[in-house]
Order: sequence, then C-alpha cells, then structure tokens
Amino acid sequence: MSGELETAEVRDWTFSNEHIEIFLETHPWYGIPFSVTVVTATSAGKLFVPSIYSKPGEFPGDKYWNGIIEDNPEVVIKIGNKLYPRSAHLITDEAEFEQALAALAGKYDFWRSIKEGKTESPPFVLIRLDEPGA
Repeated sequence: MSGELETAEVRDWTFSNEHIEIFLETHPWYGIPFSVTVVTATSAGKLFVPSIYSKPGEFPGDKYWNGIIEDNPEVVIKIGNKLYPRSAHLITDEAEFEQALAALAGKYDFWRSIKEGKTESPPFVLIRLDEPGA
C-alpha cells in the first residue's frame, strides 16, 4: 500500500468514522504483503475490525488473512491517504466483544441489525487493532 506513514500514537480514532471501509495489510511469512478491505469502528480509544466467516469455525478458520495475523499480528491499515502500523489481536473477553459489537452497530446498519437480532448473524470474530508490538 502507498500513503503517508503515521507513526505517532493515535489516542482518538473517531476520524476513522468518516471512512466506510479501509485497507488492512498483513505480512505473511513469504514476504509479499496481503491486503484486505475491512470495516472499522471505534470506542473508548480502541479500533475494532470484524471478520465474517462463510461457515462456523474457530479463529483463524478458513480466513487467509486471519491465519496470517495469528502468526504475525503486525499489520498496517490505510485510512484515507495515511498508513498506520498496528498489531491485530483477537478479542476473547466478552465485555470487550460487546463493546466492539456496539461500536460496529453504532456505525453500520448491518451490524446494528445483527446486534438487535433482526438479521441472522453469520459466524464472525472481532479483532482489536493496538499499537505496534502490543
């Protein structure tokens, strides 16, 4: 990905709400970056990304990029024209999972419908994007 590298710590991600989708670049063992388009939401200074599965399974499941971040959580996200190094971590804490889901529901109709039980929920996981090395 190209863009301006931003290395300063970001404490307020609300500016990301202006963007419906962003790019997330992973770094597989073979050295060629792999990027996906994802949605994000923010709450209490944290940035969250969902990953939807086609069939039930445990993380990383059949999601290629999830398998990469399980082995190497260091990623780069592109918001607008800026690149932000981050560290991707699966959310396993129930309270944090609910926080992330609420943040997504506050930004996207699809996630609101899932949270409210109006739409059948596909299998998914939620991932927190932390400061690099976290």
